[in-house]
Amino acid sequence: MSTALTTGQAAPGFILPDASGQNISLSDYSGRQVVVYFYPKAATPGCTTEACDFRDSLAALQAAGVDVVGISTDATDTLASFANEFELNFPLLSDVDHKIAEAWGAWGEKLVNNKTVTGTLRSTVVVNVDGTVRSAEYNVSAEGHVARLRGELGL
Repeated sequence: MSTALTTGQAAPGFILPDASGQNISLSDYSGRQVVVYFYPKAATPGCTTEACDFRDSLAALQAAGVDVVGISTDATDTLASFANEFELNFPLLSDVDHKIAEAWGAWGEKLVNNKTVTGTLRSTVVVNVDGTVRSAEYNVSAEGHVARLRGELGL
C-alpha cells in the first residue's frame, strides 16, 4: 500500500517511458504546473472517458501553463494503441511495476465488481511550478472529473 501525498510536500520524482519508449521525467515539467493522473487500465470505459476529457481540455490547460501526464501500469505498446485510437495529445507513461503509483499514493486496495483487489487508484495530483503538491485527490470518478479540476484551477 502507499501513502497519499499532501499539499505542500515535494512531488516524488519519476522517469518513465512514454508510449513511444522515450523516457519522460517530472523534471521535464520544471517551471510549469502539471497534472499527473493515474488511471487503472488503458481503453477501459472510465479510463477512456477521463483521457478524452483531458484531451479535449488540453488546449485550455496548456494556455494556462498546465501540462498533463497520464500514468498506468500498461506496457508502452498498449499505451501507443490507446493514444492512437483516441488521438490523445499528451504523454501516457508506463509504470509496469507500479513503483511510481506507490510513491504517489495511487496504489492500493479498491472494490471492483464487489471484490477487493489491489491496483491503481484513479488519482489526480496537481504539481506546482516549484515541484510541490498543490492538490492530491484519490479514488476520483472519471465522469466529470476534468471539468471539476478545471474549475479548481480557475479555468
